Amino acid sequence: MTTTSIHRTTGSFHKIAIVGAGAIGGLFAGWLGTRLPAGQVRLSAVARGETLRALRERGLTWVDAGGAEHRVPVQASDDAAELGVQDLVIVSVKGPAMPAVAPAVRALMGPHTVVLVAMNGVPWWFFDGLPGEAAGLRLASVDPAGVCAATIPVGQVVGCVVHASAAAPRPARVERIKNNQLIIGEPAGGLSPRVQALSALLTQAGFEVTVSGRIQRDIWFKLWGNMTMNPVSALTGAPCDRILDDELVRGFCSAVMREAQTIGARIGIPIDQDPQERHAVTRKLGSFKTSMLQDVEAGRPIELDALVGAVREIGQHLGVATPSIDALMGLTRLMGTMRGLYPESTTTP
Repeated sequence: MTTTSIHRTTGSFHKIAIVGAGAIGGLFAGWLGTRLPAGQVRLSAVARGETLRALRERGLTWVDAGGAEHRVPVQASDDAAELGVQDLVIVSVKGPAMPAVAPAVRALMGPHTVVLVAMNGVPWWFFDGLPGEAAGLRLASVDPAGVCAATIPVGQVVGCVVHASAAAPRPARVERIKNNQLIIGEPAGGLSPRVQALSALLTQAGFEVTVSGRIQRDIWFKLWGNMTMNPVSALTGAPCDRILDDELVRGFCSAVMREAQTIGARIGIPIDQDPQERHAVTRKLGSFKTSMLQDVEAGRPIELDALVGAVREIGQHLGVATPSIDALMGLTRLMGTMRGLYPESTTTP
């Protein structure tokens, strides 16, 4: 991998495709499609089913925080090749879908295309460019057959942590709920002209953007809270305030987080915060259902491997004991397989 393959220096992002036109993908499309001058960007989306039909018939309906509705034109197709090579591809699918959509992402790429990966949990490229004893580690939990790594050149990837919430109550309709913060950064670290150009575009579109010199730290820190609240809420049906109100459940979550802290320190991403401090931050958010609980209630596949399985796999690679993470993984995995929301073929000892 050469430096020039990582650090694209041109900053023109005219053709932008969304892969994963749900709540977060729609959030990007809504901001980009309504805040930028007409003609500055041309939006497209890879979609199927009802979402494809709705986008073709009426475009994306974007409801801003004030309740105003906006119609955003989006060229939609279920054939990525039909959309052509893009300047920027924003990937915002759930983790389980990533290997299946990787060929579509590749079909949208030319030699200078930037792929902004805006997904929860540990991505397949996490250890590309991250120094330390796990450098270059391939995670079978998130990329079982290596499809993502083989299909999408990491030199064209930019990582993204989303601190924003939106809802997609029906296909091609996205409602902003709160916040609009993004953290973006190069997998190899440092600041690059292409990331600075991307930051400028997203800032112009209304996002509050931070450019990180080590995006893996930001991914890990968000994961540190999500890896407990999401599966525990999915198991219990409880909103986050009820989880934190139960001292035994809260204590279990803290034990999981301490194990993840140990792993983070080993891979060069220490977390100085105490689990109780993170719980206090979560409590300030009030009573809310996590995305995994919403997926369970809607009968959608759960995003377990990127949030919990990957952390467990890293621990196994390093020889770090993870009894609490193991219990959380096993219980949530069993719940998912019994409900048909987690494939039995991917279960591991």
